[in-house]
Amino acid sequence: METENSTVLTDFILLGLTQSQHVQLLVFVLVLGFYLIILPGNFLIILTIRSDPGLTAPLYFFLGNLAFLDASYSFIVAPRMLVDFLSKKKIISYRGCITQLFFLHFLGAGEMFLLVVMAFDRYIAICHPLHYSTIMNPRVCYTLLLALWLGGFAHSIVQVALILHLPFCGPNQLDNFFCDVPQVIKLACTDTFVVELLMVSNSGLLTLLCFLGLLASYAVILCRVKGHSSEGKNKALSTCTTHIIIVFLMFGPAIFIYTRPFRAFPADKVVSLFHTVIFPLMNPVIYTLRNQEVKASMKRLLSHHMAC
Repeated sequence: METENSTVLTDFILLGLTQSQHVQLLVFVLVLGFYLIILPGNFLIILTIRSDPGLTAPLYFFLGNLAFLDASYSFIVAPRMLVDFLSKKKIISYRGCITQLFFLHFLGAGEMFLLVVMAFDRYIAICHPLHYSTIMNPRVCYTLLLALWLGGFAHSIVQVALILHLPFCGPNQLDNFFCDVPQVIKLACTDTFVVELLMVSNSGLLTLLCFLGLLASYAVILCRVKGHSSEGKNKALSTCTTHIIIVFLMFGPAIFIYTRPFRAFPADKVVSLFHTVIFPLMNPVIYTLRNQEVKASMKRLLSHHMAC
């Protein structure tokens, strides 16, 4: 198919994480081991929350959804990356690339909005405890969940729509191990300044505003916690500290990738690896390790199944 003497691209070649065979083998073993250990842990968190009648509070409802989102997010990049480590030519079709990009931003934005919802939940629980059960009733929780899914979908559709209008007729080598906006835009055979500006506004500015909003909300919560009793204060501090750790793990790499002009930096691939593979699997585990109720429920569940 010819357009202005240029061939329209039907696939892309992924250059991968590194060209060194030894480093590829090392990363393959580490990621596969990490994936096989942590991913079942995420599903165990979901099963524990679903099966324990004592874990019905909104906090656990949202934690279960975080584990589901993170597990789903890890399926977008990691399995293909592991397969590509064993392949000489890492080829992805144009449609496959757009599909990967869509789900990457759909689930990524959904998780970002979920962290905002979880911050709101903690604010109501700590600052307005007497009204907590009234405000955060099941109907409100499901409405917030629907809103974050729709928000993620809208964000991703905008990303994909902008890319679909770009012509790709030249080089087809993506300098990454997966398809993402910065690398795909570079291959367009047209001036992409306006598109890059829109992408940075859609992804970068949104990410930065959510990050700053979350930090401000947790600062307010921590200030309010000072007046609580010692036991309540310690529990609130533990919960908020966990949330803040996850916020930095989630938003730090995203801000590095999306809030600057789309220029390549040496650390891009390493940051992307942690952002798309490592941190998503770790987030629910970090929550669980710092939550005594979930840990106790998980132990009971495992003991019950081992006894059977």
